[in-house]
Amino acid sequence: QVYLAESGGGLVQAGGSLRLSCSASGRPFNYFMGWFRQAPGKEREFVAAINSNGGITQYAASAKGRFTISRDNVKNTMYLQMNSLKPEDTAVYYCGAHALFGPLTRGRADYWGQGTQVTVSS
Repeated sequence: QVYLAESGGGLVQAGGSLRLSCSASGRPFNYFMGWFRQAPGKEREFVAAINSNGGITQYAASAKGRFTISRDNVKNTMYLQMNSLKPEDTAVYYCGAHALFGPLTRGRADYWGQGTQVTVSS
């Protein structure tokens, strides 16, 4: 019912910035949304979540202070602005959607995009 597609990943040097986008369709903003990442050999982890109107956000400790999640409901697009990137941020970044906010913060989603690669070099 919700279709998600990430874009904006790439290669960046440590200390640099990237802005990821997640395009949604199929009644996407009836759902809460979030960003997640998965590094090679590691489990997928929660990064950030946002409610329907963008007024409430939550971040993982690793992201807080460096990353900003936002959404534009007119464009049906969610964003993740990533600043002060570190090599440890290297991962495939996914957007996800869920009917409830809480499960997103625990790494759960009903719908997933295919991911976009973020590589941070040292």
